[in-house]
Amino acid sequence: MRIVFMGTGEISIPSLNWLLSRDSSTEVVGVFTQPDKKIGRKQILTPPEVKVIAESHGVPVFQPESFRKDPAALSSLEDLKPDIAVVMAYGQILPKSVIAAPRLACVNLHASLLPRHRGASPIQAAIREGDEESGITLMHIAPALDAGDMILKKSLPISPEDTGASLHDRLAELGPVILAEGIPALVAGSANREVQDNASVTYSGKLMREDGEIDWSLPAEKIELLIRAYDPWPGTFTRFSSGDGEKTQKMKIYPHSSPGPKTDAEPGTVLSSDKAVSVACGEGTSILLQGDLQMEGRKRLGVIDFLRGNSIEAGTKLGS
Repeated sequence: MRIVFMGTGEISIPSLNWLLSRDSSTEVVGVFTQPDKKIGRKQILTPPEVKVIAESHGVPVFQPESFRKDPAALSSLEDLKPDIAVVMAYGQILPKSVIAAPRLACVNLHASLLPRHRGASPIQAAIREGDEESGITLMHIAPALDAGDMILKKSLPISPEDTGASLHDRLAELGPVILAEGIPALVAGSANREVQDNASVTYSGKLMREDGEIDWSLPAEKIELLIRAYDPWPGTFTRFSSGDGEKTQKMKIYPHSSPGPKTDAEPGTVLSSDKAVSVACGEGTSILLQGDLQMEGRKRLGVIDFLRGNSIEAGTKLGS
Protein backbone atom coordinates (compact mmCIF):
# COMPACT_ATOMS: atom_id res chain seq x y z
CA MET A 1 0.00 0.00 0.00
CA ARG A 2 1.58 3.26 -1.19
CA ILE A 3 0.76 6.20 1.10
CA VAL A 4 1.37 9.89 0.54
CA PHE A 5 1.16 12.05 3.66
CA MET A 6 0.29 15.75 3.57
CA GLY A 7 0.66 17.67 6.82
CA THR A 8 2.39 20.61 8.47
CA GLY A 9 0.92 21.27 11.91
CA GLU A 10 2.24 19.53 15.02
CA ILE A 11 -1.08 17.73 15.46
CA SER A 12 -0.21 15.66 12.38
CA ILE A 13 3.09 14.30 13.73
CA PRO A 14 1.75 11.24 15.65
CA SER A 15 -0.17 10.16 12.55
CA LEU A 16 2.92 10.50 10.36
CA ASN A 17 5.03 8.58 12.87
CA TRP A 18 2.41 5.81 12.95
CA LEU A 19 2.39 5.52 9.17
CA LEU A 20 6.20 5.41 9.08
CA SER A 21 6.23 2.62 11.67
CA ARG A 22 4.00 0.25 9.69
CA ASP A 23 5.27 -3.03 8.26
CA SER A 24 6.46 -3.39 4.67
CA SER A 25 2.90 -3.81 3.37
CA THR A 26 2.43 -0.05 3.90
CA GLU A 27 5.00 2.38 2.51
CA VAL A 28 5.05 6.16 2.88
CA VAL A 29 6.33 7.07 -0.58
CA GLY A 30 6.25 10.84 -0.20
CA VAL A 31 5.45 13.68 2.19
CA PHE A 32 4.06 17.07 1.23
CA THR A 33 4.38 19.93 3.70
CA GLN A 34 4.52 23.71 3.72
CA PRO A 35 7.71 25.57 2.74
CA ASP A 36 10.32 26.38 5.41
CA LYS A 37 9.53 29.59 7.31
CA LYS A 38 11.55 32.25 9.10
CA ILE A 39 10.89 31.97 12.83
CA GLY A 40 11.77 33.99 15.91
CA ARG A 41 13.41 37.35 16.42
CA LYS A 42 16.42 36.30 14.38
CA GLN A 43 14.16 35.08 11.56
CA ILE A 44 15.96 31.76 11.20
CA LEU A 45 14.69 29.71 8.25
CA THR A 46 13.18 26.64 9.91
CA PRO A 47 11.72 23.49 8.32
CA PRO A 48 8.43 22.02 9.54
CA GLU A 49 8.96 19.14 11.97
CA VAL A 50 7.06 16.95 9.51
CA LYS A 51 9.86 17.51 7.00
CA VAL A 52 12.57 16.71 9.53
CA ILE A 53 10.88 13.42 10.49
CA ALA A 54 10.26 12.37 6.89
CA GLU A 55 13.83 13.06 5.82
CA SER A 56 15.16 11.12 8.81
CA HIS A 57 13.30 8.11 7.40
CA GLY A 58 14.58 8.67 3.87
CA VAL A 59 11.16 9.70 2.57
CA PRO A 60 11.08 12.25 -0.29
CA VAL A 61 9.69 15.63 0.81
CA PHE A 62 7.90 18.14 -1.39
CA GLN A 63 7.13 21.72 -0.33
CA PRO A 64 5.05 23.49 -2.98
CA GLU A 65 3.75 26.92 -2.04
CA SER A 66 0.55 26.00 -3.85
CA PHE A 67 -0.60 23.07 -5.95
CA ARG A 68 -2.64 25.50 -8.04
CA LYS A 69 0.38 27.64 -8.88
CA ASP A 70 2.91 24.82 -9.24
CA PRO A 71 2.04 22.24 -11.92
CA ALA A 72 5.25 20.36 -11.11
CA ALA A 73 3.89 19.56 -7.64
CA LEU A 74 0.93 17.69 -9.11
CA SER A 75 3.26 15.81 -11.46
CA SER A 76 5.42 14.83 -8.48
CA LEU A 77 2.36 13.53 -6.66
CA GLU A 78 1.15 11.54 -9.64
CA ASP A 79 4.63 10.08 -10.20
CA LEU A 80 4.50 8.62 -6.68
CA LYS A 81 1.48 6.52 -7.73
CA PRO A 82 -0.20 6.69 -4.31
CA ASP A 83 -3.00 4.35 -3.34
CA ILE A 84 -4.11 6.64 -0.50
CA ALA A 85 -3.30 10.23 0.44
CA VAL A 86 -3.64 11.04 4.15
CA VAL A 87 -4.01 14.75 4.93
CA MET A 88 -3.90 16.40 8.35
CA ALA A 89 -3.33 20.08 9.11
CA TYR A 90 -1.63 20.58 5.76
CA GLY A 91 -2.47 24.26 5.45
CA GLN A 92 -3.64 24.31 1.82
CA ILE A 93 -6.94 23.82 0.03
CA LEU A 94 -6.43 20.92 -2.38
CA PRO A 95 -7.66 21.24 -5.97
CA LYS A 96 -9.73 18.50 -7.60
CA SER A 97 -6.68 17.24 -9.53
CA VAL A 98 -4.87 16.45 -6.26
CA ILE A 99 -7.94 14.87 -4.66
CA ALA A 100 -8.29 12.58 -7.68
CA ALA A 101 -4.61 11.52 -7.82
CA PRO A 102 -4.63 8.58 -5.33
CA ARG A 103 -5.94 5.25 -6.63
CA LEU A 104 -8.26 4.55 -3.69
CA ALA A 105 -8.91 7.70 -1.69
CA CYS A 106 -7.73 11.12 -0.56
CA VAL A 107 -8.73 11.42 3.09
CA ASN A 108 -8.44 14.04 5.78
CA LEU A 109 -8.13 13.81 9.56
CA HIS A 110 -10.12 16.79 10.88
CA ALA A 111 -9.91 17.77 14.55
CA SER A 112 -13.62 17.94 15.32
CA LEU A 113 -16.73 15.81 15.31
CA LEU A 114 -18.05 16.89 11.93
CA PRO A 115 -20.23 18.52 10.79
CA ARG A 116 -19.60 20.67 13.90
CA HIS A 117 -16.64 23.06 13.68
CA ARG A 118 -15.59 22.88 10.07
CA GLY A 119 -12.74 25.25 9.31
CA ALA A 120 -9.37 26.37 10.61
CA SER A 121 -9.80 26.51 14.40
CA PRO A 122 -11.98 23.57 15.50
CA ILE A 123 -10.02 22.84 18.69
CA GLN A 124 -10.36 26.37 20.05
CA ALA A 125 -13.99 26.49 18.96
CA ALA A 126 -14.89 23.32 20.84
CA ILE A 127 -13.65 24.76 24.15
CA ARG A 128 -14.89 28.29 23.48
CA GLU A 129 -18.41 27.05 22.73
CA GLY A 130 -18.52 24.90 25.86
CA ASP A 131 -18.73 21.55 24.02
CA GLU A 132 -18.68 18.46 26.23
CA GLU A 133 -16.61 16.47 23.75
CA SER A 134 -14.37 16.77 20.72
CA GLY A 135 -12.69 14.25 18.47
CA ILE A 136 -11.21 13.38 15.11
CA THR A 137 -13.21 12.71 11.95
CA LEU A 138 -11.70 10.73 9.08
CA MET A 139 -13.36 11.98 5.93
CA HIS A 140 -13.11 11.92 2.16
CA ILE A 141 -11.81 15.25 0.89
CA ALA A 142 -14.23 17.28 -1.22
CA PRO A 143 -13.68 20.62 -2.99
CA ALA A 144 -15.81 22.43 -0.37
CA LEU A 145 -14.31 23.20 3.06
CA ASP A 146 -14.41 20.09 5.29
CA ALA A 147 -17.61 19.00 3.53
CA GLY A 148 -16.61 15.50 2.43
CA ASP A 149 -18.37 12.29 3.36
CA MET A 150 -17.39 10.95 6.77
CA ILE A 151 -15.71 7.56 7.18
CA LEU A 152 -15.07 7.25 10.90
CA LYS A 153 -15.12 9.31 14.11
CA LYS A 154 -13.37 8.95 17.45
CA SER A 155 -14.40 11.18 20.35
CA LEU A 156 -12.99 12.20 23.72
CA PRO A 157 -14.41 14.29 26.58
CA ILE A 158 -13.32 17.89 27.09
CA SER A 159 -12.13 18.42 30.64
CA PRO A 160 -12.87 21.62 32.61
CA GLU A 161 -9.10 21.98 32.80
CA ASP A 162 -8.47 21.59 29.07
CA THR A 163 -6.79 24.41 27.18
CA GLY A 164 -6.30 24.71 23.44
CA ALA A 165 -2.86 23.18 23.95
CA SER A 166 -3.88 20.17 26.05
CA LEU A 167 -6.86 19.32 23.85
CA HIS A 168 -4.64 19.64 20.77
CA ASP A 169 -2.18 17.12 22.20
CA ARG A 170 -4.87 14.62 23.18
CA LEU A 171 -6.53 14.87 19.77
CA ALA A 172 -3.17 14.36 18.05
CA GLU A 173 -2.91 10.94 19.70
CA LEU A 174 -6.31 9.96 18.25
CA GLY A 175 -4.93 10.22 14.72
CA PRO A 176 -3.11 6.87 14.72
CA VAL A 177 -6.08 5.19 16.43
CA ILE A 178 -8.46 6.22 13.69
CA LEU A 179 -5.98 5.42 10.90
CA ALA A 180 -5.45 1.92 12.29
CA GLU A 181 -9.15 1.28 11.74
CA GLY A 182 -9.81 3.46 8.71
CA ILE A 183 -7.01 2.50 6.34
CA PRO A 184 -7.74 -1.27 6.35
CA ALA A 185 -11.40 -0.48 5.70
CA LEU A 186 -10.48 1.73 2.74
CA VAL A 187 -8.22 -0.97 1.32
CA ALA A 188 -10.90 -3.63 1.75
CA GLY A 189 -13.57 -1.39 0.23
CA SER A 190 -15.70 -1.66 3.37
CA ALA A 191 -15.25 1.88 4.70
CA ASN A 192 -18.37 3.71 5.79
CA ARG A 193 -19.38 6.77 3.76
CA GLU A 194 -21.78 9.09 5.61
CA VAL A 195 -22.98 12.37 4.12
CA GLN A 196 -22.73 15.31 6.53
CA ASP A 197 -25.94 16.86 7.80
CA ASN A 198 -25.88 20.41 6.45
CA ALA A 199 -28.37 21.56 9.08
CA SER A 200 -25.80 20.79 11.81
CA VAL A 201 -22.83 22.53 10.20
CA THR A 202 -20.92 25.17 12.18
CA TYR A 203 -17.76 27.00 11.11
CA SER A 204 -14.62 28.03 12.99
CA GLY A 205 -12.60 30.57 11.04
CA LYS A 206 -8.90 31.33 11.10
CA LEU A 207 -7.94 33.09 14.31
CA MET A 208 -5.97 36.31 14.41
CA ARG A 209 -4.05 37.72 17.37
CA GLU A 210 -6.64 40.46 17.89
CA ASP A 211 -9.33 37.82 18.41
CA GLY A 212 -7.85 37.26 21.86
CA GLU A 213 -8.81 40.68 23.22
CA ILE A 214 -11.32 40.09 26.01
CA ASP A 215 -14.75 41.68 25.80
CA TRP A 216 -15.62 42.17 29.45
CA SER A 217 -19.31 42.62 28.61
CA LEU A 218 -19.48 38.85 28.10
CA PRO A 219 -20.55 36.78 31.12
CA ALA A 220 -17.74 35.33 33.24
CA GLU A 221 -18.47 31.78 32.09
CA LYS A 222 -17.85 32.76 28.45
CA ILE A 223 -14.64 34.60 29.31
CA GLU A 224 -13.33 31.62 31.30
CA LEU A 225 -13.89 29.37 28.28
CA LEU A 226 -12.20 31.88 25.99
CA ILE A 227 -9.08 32.09 28.18
CA ARG A 228 -8.69 28.31 28.06
CA ALA A 229 -9.60 27.94 24.40
CA TYR A 230 -7.11 30.53 23.17
CA ASP A 231 -4.12 29.21 25.11
CA PRO A 232 -1.53 29.23 23.60
CA TRP A 233 -2.84 30.76 20.34
CA PRO A 234 -3.92 33.47 19.84
CA GLY A 235 -3.74 34.05 23.60
CA THR A 236 -6.02 36.39 25.53
CA PHE A 237 -5.26 39.91 26.64
CA THR A 238 -6.76 43.16 27.83
CA ARG A 239 -5.73 46.80 27.87
CA PHE A 240 -5.88 49.32 30.67
CA SER A 241 -4.53 52.65 31.84
CA SER A 242 -3.66 53.38 35.43
CA GLY A 243 -4.65 57.01 34.89
CA ASP A 244 -2.61 60.19 35.43
CA GLY A 245 -2.10 60.46 31.68
CA GLU A 246 -0.17 57.17 31.45
CA LYS A 247 -0.40 55.39 28.13
CA THR A 248 -2.57 52.31 27.74
CA GLN A 249 -0.84 49.07 28.69
CA LYS A 250 -1.45 45.58 27.33
CA MET A 251 -1.68 42.64 29.71
CA LYS A 252 -1.72 38.99 28.62
CA ILE A 253 -3.96 36.63 30.57
CA TYR A 254 -3.28 32.92 30.94
CA PRO A 255 -5.35 30.04 32.36
CA HIS A 256 -6.81 29.35 34.77
CA SER A 257 -9.70 31.43 36.06
CA SER A 258 -12.97 30.83 37.89
CA PRO A 259 -16.35 32.56 38.29
CA GLY A 260 -16.59 35.07 41.11
CA PRO A 261 -19.57 36.54 42.99
CA LYS A 262 -22.38 38.57 41.47
CA THR A 263 -21.74 42.29 41.12
CA ASP A 264 -23.44 45.42 39.83
CA ALA A 265 -20.13 47.01 38.83
CA GLU A 266 -19.52 48.04 35.22
CA PRO A 267 -17.97 45.22 33.14
CA GLY A 268 -14.19 45.48 33.07
CA THR A 269 -13.93 47.07 36.51
CA VAL A 270 -11.29 45.54 38.79
CA LEU A 271 -13.05 44.62 42.03
CA SER A 272 -9.99 43.49 43.97
CA SER A 273 -6.39 42.41 43.37
CA ASP A 274 -5.04 40.39 46.26
CA LYS A 275 -4.28 36.71 45.56
CA ALA A 276 -6.15 36.96 42.26
CA VAL A 277 -7.51 39.75 40.08
CA SER A 278 -11.30 39.95 40.36
CA VAL A 279 -12.99 41.63 37.39
CA ALA A 280 -16.63 42.52 36.78
CA CYS A 281 -18.10 40.91 33.68
CA GLY A 282 -21.37 41.07 31.81
CA GLU A 283 -24.78 40.03 33.14
CA GLY A 284 -23.79 40.88 36.70
CA THR A 285 -21.06 38.24 36.89
CA SER A 286 -17.40 38.46 37.83
CA ILE A 287 -14.28 36.41 37.19
CA LEU A 288 -11.18 35.61 39.25
CA LEU A 289 -8.00 35.66 37.16
CA GLN A 290 -5.84 33.09 38.94
CA GLY A 291 -3.34 32.13 36.22
CA ASP A 292 -0.19 33.83 35.01
CA LEU A 293 -0.24 37.46 33.88
CA GLN A 294 2.23 39.30 31.69
CA MET A 295 2.68 42.96 30.87
CA GLU A 296 3.74 43.70 27.31
CA GLY A 297 7.51 43.42 27.00
CA ARG A 298 7.84 41.96 30.50
CA LYS A 299 8.25 38.49 32.01
CA ARG A 300 5.31 36.13 32.45
CA LEU A 301 4.58 35.69 36.18
CA GLY A 302 2.20 33.88 38.48
CA VAL A 303 -0.57 36.22 39.55
CA ILE A 304 0.73 36.72 43.13
CA ASP A 305 4.26 37.55 41.94
CA PHE A 306 2.80 39.72 39.20
CA LEU A 307 0.80 41.80 41.69
CA ARG A 308 3.89 42.38 43.84
CA GLY A 309 5.45 44.34 40.99
CA ASN A 310 2.43 45.70 39.15
CA SER A 311 -0.31 47.79 40.67
CA ILE A 312 -3.84 47.07 39.45
CA GLU A 313 -5.93 48.82 42.03
CA ALA A 314 -9.61 48.21 42.67
CA GLY A 315 -11.59 50.49 40.38
CA THR A 316 -9.16 50.17 37.47
CA LYS A 317 -11.07 49.81 34.22
CA LEU A 318 -9.91 47.04 31.89
CA GLY A 319 -10.66 47.00 28.19
CA SER A 320 -10.17 49.27 25.20
